[in-house]
Amino acid sequence: MKALRRVPLLALLALTSCGIPATGVVEAGGPASGTLPQTPVYFVDKSGALVATPRTTELPGDPGAALRLLMAGPLEGEGRLGGLFTEVPGPATSAPLPADTPDEPGKPSSDAPTVTVEGSTMTIELPPGIDTLSDTGVRQMICTAAAAYRLTRPSVDAVTAEVTDGSGRRVRGSDEGCPDR
Repeated sequence: MKALRRVPLLALLALTSCGIPATGVVEAGGPASGTLPQTPVYFVDKSGALVATPRTTELPGDPGAALRLLMAGPLEGEGRLGGLFTEVPGPATSAPLPADTPDEPGKPSSDAPTVTVEGSTMTIELPPGIDTLSDTGVRQMICTAAAAYRLTRPSVDAVTAEVTDGSGRRVRGSDEGCPDR
């Protein structure tokens, strides 16, 4: 009986004394990383169809952050040469849209759209100066905002949105006809 108790102890000693020296932390490159969060942004292709294009974002699931990416336009290579464009005007300058106001972090800048969500209904208000928004531009906004919203709420049936441009024109629609929905 004592011999049976000694077998696990002998096996443990044999494994721990196999001649492999102990080491400390071994530096081998940068920290482990996964994929960066992305949100679909809807641009228009040469045929006039909406195309979902993945964009890296720090705020997945945030419709306002996704709309700021839309208003910044397609990336180099996707633009006119790549065939994608947008009918949603960006800011008057070529600078990217700021995410926060400098004096009030967390509060969107006056150049950014304001998005309010209640259940599966959202209201999107564009800043003054973006007075004319085509029907395609409205669809881009609805599809982009709804796709971002769905990242954290995939079981929502249909997202309804009302888009108000800078002139006060209101257009209501849903994401039911958005590609990849």
